[in-house]
Amino acid sequence: QVQLAESGGGLVQPGGSLRLSCAASGSGATFNKYCLAWFRQAPGMEREAVANIESTGRTRYAEYVKDRFTASKDNAKNTLYLQMNSLKPEDTAMYYCAARLWPFGSCWNLWSKNVYNAWGQGTQVTVSS
Repeated sequence: QVQLAESGGGLVQPGGSLRLSCAASGSGATFNKYCLAWFRQAPGMEREAVANIESTGRTRYAEYVKDRFTASKDNAKNTLYLQMNSLKPEDTAMYYCAARLWPFGSCWNLWSKNVYNAWGQGTQVTVSS
């Protein structure tokens, strides 16, 4: 089972940038066998997908972060990243990384939080002036 740990959150002004990291460890931590994703959850809201990335590196983004956020991964370091630019107050949320062992090819349709079975503890992102 893979264990995930996020870092990099914080307080940033509107228009600013942050880079989140998600380090994987454990006996199952072989990144190229997993679908990986970033989710976020604001108070009182459902946890929603932000981006996912498959073993080939292909990514999918939610419409509200497209062209502002970039997901990437370093298989050698077993680390997932989320570069967030042009941040808006509505991006304020707890951000989580998630993983699902997936030897079946494309992760494009793995968009629901219910299909991921490994989660980090979350890192808070607050966008405010």
